[in-house]
Amino acid sequence: MLRAGIVGLPNVGKSTLFNAIADNAKAEAANFPFCTIEPNTGLVSVPDERMDKLQKIVNTKVVIPTRIEFVDIAGLVRGASQGEGLGNQFLSHIRQVDAIVHVVRCFEDPNITHVEGSIDPERDISTINLELALSDLTQIEKRQQKIAKQARTDKAYQEELKVLERLTEALDQGTPVRLVPLTAEEQAILDNSNLGLLTGKPVIYATNVSETDLAKGNAFVEKVKAIAQQEHAGVVVMSAQVESELVELLPEDRTDFLASLGVQEGGLQSLIRETYSLLELITYFTAGEKEVRAWTIRRGTLAPQAAGVIHSDFEKGFIRSETIAYEDLVAAGSYAAAREKGTYRSEGKEYLVKDGDVLHFRFNV
Repeated sequence: MLRAGIVGLPNVGKSTLFNAIADNAKAEAANFPFCTIEPNTGLVSVPDERMDKLQKIVNTKVVIPTRIEFVDIAGLVRGASQGEGLGNQFLSHIRQVDAIVHVVRCFEDPNITHVEGSIDPERDISTINLELALSDLTQIEKRQQKIAKQARTDKAYQEELKVLERLTEALDQGTPVRLVPLTAEEQAILDNSNLGLLTGKPVIYATNVSETDLAKGNAFVEKVKAIAQQEHAGVVVMSAQVESELVELLPEDRTDFLASLGVQEGGLQSLIRETYSLLELITYFTAGEKEVRAWTIRRGTLAPQAAGVIHSDFEKGFIRSETIAYEDLVAAGSYAAAREKGTYRSEGKEYLVKDGDVLHFRFNV
């Protein structure tokens, strides 16, 4: 399951946003720093209209969407990498996520205190990024010290030291690990080190605006977009306050409410869409009388590995995948009709699963 950590300075709207988007957990939101002491976790169902049509075709009552796990991590402050504001504890939680959602305050409100005393997205982003970089440097230094002795005689460790030195130089120059060009071999070395470097994780900047700026953004948002472009990061414009209001509305009333604000979708949908795009994720489906279920995989995944997402035995004993594109199944109206049209077919181990594929795996263990 994909895990995304919500980070940012205190009082930028992290916990309010988390409360609104998480369907099984609530974090305490209050107008003071560090109201969230432990990381709060919530599972969010990924909306997908395609599942409704699949449900009708296979005539099942059970629909199981794929989910994203969001982790609300307490506000970081300047000096977090040295332990300020319980920083080291919170930074360790970020190492366990797949992507970082960096909430940036882009609204003025004299009633909500800013930890730095003013609204300045560039400064706030720089503060968080610096603490993440300093934490990474500490992690790298510890690793270098740990393998220094083995590297005297072991070529593998010598190669790892070279990679770590490159990353140190980049971080010292203000370049995050995710922007350092690494060969496949160097990336494998880094992955095997299990350092979980924070600046190596994909980032989405969630600009938290007032509801009046939700449709068109503002000058603060433009500054964040400029930074994101330089960092190859994602950006979504959202309003934690609007998300909170959406939770209180009936589903049929939400579209009209969003339309009144000049937008077509809520912040959660925008965030999910950007997360999938940034991480190159796609969805395939299994659909039968028992259930319709969505599964998330990375673009470029072969059929056996896609089967392994369901169960490791499916991958080990993979024989073939009975496959049909979502659009073809809807057009046919049933599996039987799709077989007659020739759109329901068998694919082998080299098949690259596509977004929207409806799959039935054949395996033998």
